[in-house]
Amino acid sequence: MNEHVVGKLDRRGFLAAAGLTAAGAALASVGGQAFAAGRPSAAAAGGFSVPCETVRHTRTWMAWPDRTSIWGNKLSGVQANIALIAKTIAKYEPVVMLANPASVSKAKSACGTSVTVISSIPVDDCWIRDTGPVFRTNGAGGLDAFGTNFNGWGNKQSHAKDALVAGRVAAYAGVAFSTTSFVGEGGSVETDGAGTLMATRSSLINSNRNPNMSQAQLEAGMCAAYGASKVIWFKGISGQDITDDHVDATSRFLEAGRALVQMPLASDNDIWAKDAREQYQILSTSTSAQGSPIAVTKLQGPDYNKIRSTNPDFVASYANYYVCNGAVISSQFGDTRADAAAKATLQQLFPGRVVVQLNTDSLGGGGGGIHCVTQQQPIA
Repeated sequence: MNEHVVGKLDRRGFLAAAGLTAAGAALASVGGQAFAAGRPSAAAAGGFSVPCETVRHTRTWMAWPDRTSIWGNKLSGVQANIALIAKTIAKYEPVVMLANPASVSKAKSACGTSVTVISSIPVDDCWIRDTGPVFRTNGAGGLDAFGTNFNGWGNKQSHAKDALVAGRVAAYAGVAFSTTSFVGEGGSVETDGAGTLMATRSSLINSNRNPNMSQAQLEAGMCAAYGASKVIWFKGISGQDITDDHVDATSRFLEAGRALVQMPLASDNDIWAKDAREQYQILSTSTSAQGSPIAVTKLQGPDYNKIRSTNPDFVASYANYYVCNGAVISSQFGDTRADAAAKATLQQLFPGRVVVQLNTDSLGGGGGGIHCVTQQQPIA
């Protein structure tokens, strides 16, 4: 995903300074036991795996942004979007919002009484999909979590607090916590919950995160952490946004053997459009971990000439939706025909859930979306 504003630039223009850290600073501050590459972790061997997002949740975790050094004059709009998303999800399941002590009152006022705001886990920014823990279940009442050694998307943003969020949330939730053998973010890997992962090479096989790891080593580490056995790789796009092209902006698993890809207009031919078409082609000709073909639905993206935002770096991703108990929370962008079509497609794909579309233009202007600012805790 293409998230967050750096100075006056958004995640597709991250090269302005936003307080970059020294390489590896986040890694040094993250505790936990690393998974060994090349073999399943003890937890994975014991039956733990990351379920698909569609399973029932205990709660949703979010984080309250408050740094003008990151967001500048866009901060109030982003905070309003975060509050709107939190209040909407809270209609369907509990929401816990992390906020710095100085911002608790403002977060509580904006989010209302339906959202639980806590001050014991400090944050740098709102992208808890990337900074938070990834929870796993074992099908027998067990729950644990792991962190992916968050390093500010390759040391592009200061992250001293965010580097510790995963372990601290796991501790607050009372579950065992480990760290992976690789550096990444939650938004960089999609799982079907049944052994198949997908990711972009640009984000993970990248010297700014894993300079000494081969694709085979990364696959071993990813499969060990997620309890999976197969990774479907997309080439992706390096150096054009802060995440180096997270998969969850474009391609998502619906369940085992089913996925979707957000497609560009036929007339769109920029690098992002070509990337989406390549992801669709690869995914639609791939098989799952069980060897079955993957059924891929096309989710049509909007016409950028018809959306509300005039920001050339705006990210209009319907695919960056969040599935919670009984609902799918997605964005709408002002292209009324495309918005309605996307809602209809999602409703068809999730027939047992309410599809809710929100105006999250401030997040989109920062290059992110609803999935990027949420992290689910599944029921054990």
